[in-house]
Amino acid sequence: KDSWLERALPSAGPYIRLARMDRPIGSWLLFWPCAWGTALAAQPGGPPDVALLGLFAVGAVAMRGAGCTINDMWDRDIDRRVERTRTRPLAAGELSMPQAYAFLLAQLLAGLAVAVQLEPVALGVALASMPLVVAYPLAKRFTGWPQAVLGLAMNWGVLVGWAGARGAVDPLAVLPAYAGAWCWTMYYDTIYAYQDARDDEGAGVLSSARSLGDGLAARASLAWFALCAAAGVAAAGCAGLEPPLPPAFGLAVGAGAGLLVVQAATLPMGDRAACLAAFKRSHLFGLWVSASIVGFKLAQGPASASARKDGDVGSRPGSGPAGEQQSGVHTGPL
Repeated sequence: KDSWLERALPSAGPYIRLARMDRPIGSWLLFWPCAWGTALAAQPGGPPDVALLGLFAVGAVAMRGAGCTINDMWDRDIDRRVERTRTRPLAAGELSMPQAYAFLLAQLLAGLAVAVQLEPVALGVALASMPLVVAYPLAKRFTGWPQAVLGLAMNWGVLVGWAGARGAVDPLAVLPAYAGAWCWTMYYDTIYAYQDARDDEGAGVLSSARSLGDGLAARASLAWFALCAAAGVAAAGCAGLEPPLPPAFGLAVGAGAGLLVVQAATLPMGDRAACLAAFKRSHLFGLWVSASIVGFKLAQGPASASARKDGDVGSRPGSGPAGEQQSGVHTGPL
């Protein structure tokens, strides 16, 4: 069934489907880690940098499309042997490889146009993710855990978001959140992979769904990924920040992960439609974490920042309140 976007731009239909513009869930999954990093870096008592979030929103659409294009270019022969993917534009012959290369270049240039508006450190961090974007399609051929590579790429925005807001990277704040986000990707993309587990076996494609199987151990693993996702984000907020967020933040994030655990326990793994629906719902955890960070940051009030300035809280490079840093958006010429 054609999306509204394809109906509005019928001649662009194959490109829309190649970049998955008709399925925005992937862009949300790429955006939320950027929002986590930006929100964690916000000044106590203040909101995250809205202009920076706007850039990340545009960049998420462009780079998600580029990632899907790269994936389909690598996998076009495999996609023809998998029921769900055989109608993708490259697998079905709607687009040629030269057309795909040209479209990929356009998307990468759009992403670069966003990236160059970031501060230099954030730009460097963003560009460093490109090898991971290319590596994921290859990982499906050589490891039973390609989602582990995907998680490294999808959540790089945690680092970029912090660097964009602070002008530096603070490992104590961003690495726990990055690890938590990686676990979240392991959760939702394993569920996504269950849609194709049987076809993947015939096509020789490896995935975490095939590695885990569909028994009790698989459900326990998914629950573990969900809880570790919450633990990583909670550690970043409650232990990695100066001043830290209150313990209630960890409870809030844990409540969101609890819903993911329930979903994993009740998911019919052999039902493709149910797996797709669960995958789509999983992005709400990203929204919940973002809202929780913003809410607890605002609740800290300016008194927390004042206490730090008076010397009540120590300082680390890149850990000061965002209000003491430059804006995350580069103001020089594009």
